[in-house]
Amino acid sequence: MEYRRVGDSGLIVPELSFGAGTFGGSGPLFGNWGTTDVTEASRLIDICLDAGLTMFDTADVYSDGASEEVLGAALKGRRDEVLISTKAGLPMGEGPQDAGTSRARLIRVCEDALRRLQTDHLDLFQLHAFDAGTPIEEVVSTIDDLVTAGKIRYAGVSNFAGWQLMRSLAVADRHGWSRYVAHQVYYSLVGRDYEHDLLPLGLDQGVGALVWSPLGWGRLTGKIRRGQPLPADSRLHATAQFGPPVPDERLYDVVEMLTEIAAETGRSVPQVAINWLLRRPSVASVIIGARTEAQLRDNLGAVGWALTADQVSRLDAVSAVPAPYPHFPYERQEGFARLNPPVVAAGS
Repeated sequence: MEYRRVGDSGLIVPELSFGAGTFGGSGPLFGNWGTTDVTEASRLIDICLDAGLTMFDTADVYSDGASEEVLGAALKGRRDEVLISTKAGLPMGEGPQDAGTSRARLIRVCEDALRRLQTDHLDLFQLHAFDAGTPIEEVVSTIDDLVTAGKIRYAGVSNFAGWQLMRSLAVADRHGWSRYVAHQVYYSLVGRDYEHDLLPLGLDQGVGALVWSPLGWGRLTGKIRRGQPLPADSRLHATAQFGPPVPDERLYDVVEMLTEIAAETGRSVPQVAINWLLRRPSVASVIIGARTEAQLRDNLGAVGWALTADQVSRLDAVSAVPAPYPHFPYERQEGFARLNPPVVAAGS
């Protein structure tokens, strides 16, 4: 297991982190993700620590706080061995104070997370979504207060648009407040939108990427194939509506290339998909999830080796999609390209 700095910060994390969305398990989404209890979670954490995976990510909205509770109980007695990352900001109820990142709510949800996780500090606290109803100055100043109080060590965001993140960083810089050091983003071989704006922003501003759903919402396990029905035990039957969409033909093309390269390397399809992500610019850690010990051990096999330049180029090519405006002129026209060479080149 390698360890990397998150952006330009002093936070050092393992290249793979564990996502605890399967812990607790309730509701139409998270109940289908997994129902891992404390005993099962303790076993999965044992395996992670043995492999050098020391960072565990969760969120208050995962099973209405049950994920944080299970993770906190499973980590009892070994808090100093791990990094705990959680997220807040999405709705947790129907009331006017049950959503968003106002000053009052941020302080309350941070305290709630500390209680559920049975800890006195969070190593990384992330805003789960941008709150357009609260002034950015109010949000960033509150985060700075929580850092100053020692409740959180580092702050980050998740699912922000480029302008939202850039404005937040500008506000922090203007007032000398704590900056966001991490951006938890969706990025996979069937979801490369991150590369157009957020990746170059992250490199320029020193914000590291923590990647969620590296297997494209469970589509890159190798079980989904062209001309075959969706396996009966696939979670996609119940959860596809919640995840990022991908055209079927593009998915099949990517899976076929992954399968080809998996055969060449003697690795599994998920291992190849995750290894590709680990070589992308700005990526600090890829968050893996698992309901079973077998799934976890397979995902852990994504590290300790590297794809060849040719294999990376083939995966880049099969997963590429036309860039949206205003990016496409820079890819297709020489004059534009000379002014703005691509951040992520083929075979990178």
